[in-house]
Amino acid sequence: MAAGTESPRAALPERRRPELDAMRMLVVIGLVFFHSALVFATEGDFYVTNTETTEAITVIAGFGVVWAMPLLFLISGLGAWHSLQRRGAGIFTKERLLRLGVPLLVGTLLLNPLPQWLRQRSSDPDHDESYVDFLPRFFDVHVEFGEFPFFVQGEHFETGHLWFVVLLLTFSLMLAPLHRFLPHGPFRRLADRVAAVTLRRRGVVLLPALAFAAICAFAGMEEDYAGWHRWSYLLFFAAGFTLAADARFRAVMRRDARATACLGALLFTAAAPGFITADDPFTATTPLAVVSRALFGAAGWCLVVAIPGLLDRPRPQPSPEPPAPTAPTTRQRSYGYLAAAVLPLYVLHQPIVVAVAYFVVGWAAPIPVEYVALVTISLALTLAAYELLVRRTRVTRFLFGMRG
Repeated sequence: MAAGTESPRAALPERRRPELDAMRMLVVIGLVFFHSALVFATEGDFYVTNTETTEAITVIAGFGVVWAMPLLFLISGLGAWHSLQRRGAGIFTKERLLRLGVPLLVGTLLLNPLPQWLRQRSSDPDHDESYVDFLPRFFDVHVEFGEFPFFVQGEHFETGHLWFVVLLLTFSLMLAPLHRFLPHGPFRRLADRVAAVTLRRRGVVLLPALAFAAICAFAGMEEDYAGWHRWSYLLFFAAGFTLAADARFRAVMRRDARATACLGALLFTAAAPGFITADDPFTATTPLAVVSRALFGAAGWCLVVAIPGLLDRPRPQPSPEPPAPTAPTTRQRSYGYLAAAVLPLYVLHQPIVVAVAYFVVGWAAPIPVEYVALVTISLALTLAAYELLVRRTRVTRFLFGMRG
């Protein structure tokens, strides 16, 4: 059916799409490649840095930064809509506290000290403090309310890569009290009107790019949170929640995906020189830095909208006759295995990458050889840790946010 001839049923909220889980899975696995690349980046302050570095990593990694984490928040917002519809605010809040809060606590206590300890040892060859002796210094913390939601601060303490879990939990808890009003009344009428206009007029879906451009340009960007300002992610999360409210948005994303992807790539290309040449491009107020950040923010929205549209394929109408039961294929089993592993793999991957990098950077080998070895070993160990240490028991599954 053409985009302009959607049936009235298209205005109804639709079920969560399984391909979104596939995107989450690919992004999380891609983070092993991304964080491994930072070991060889000239710019930045990763935990362990190779002796030989290259500026090419800055541009390559920047293209991942512009869309990967924003896409996770957009997909999380889409999922939050469906979860709230099924569970209600109370059960949704409890489920998020358990599935996000518990892994956050476990990762912070058991995993996050390791990268910081290895940072100390890597930066100073004479540093011989044991891991046990370092732990009290890592947990020497204080509260800073101005850093909301990252209240806990310390000289060595950090949430590390778990900042994503902190923000996602915060946004979910902020959303839950609004559930009574969002699916109905003014929000529902507004979503209906916006969906109708967006479907009828090409280009309307690009308007939020202006908001992201303004935030990046004037609020700045935060390197600790994958380059984006922390509150930019709230807009991506809210956008995902809104897009899930009306199926016509899906048709628009599918219709405009190619043009939006091309525009996003052009905007990112235009932003790249400024990030390479400007002094402190994340926060500087020079015209070059401000314009570069604005282009980056607009590119991020375009790419995040385009990727689900490019990968989305309309499904055929189900047959009135129930299909005969069949055994799941190898592909379906692999998909189910990895889809359930997304959060544990996210929690596990960065400490493992840093630990492997600590040894790999001492090799006398070219960057490509070291990078391939780092990615291969880190990915294998991350999957092995999930399979052997997380997936096998009910307790460990609970501690890492898995159902059942």
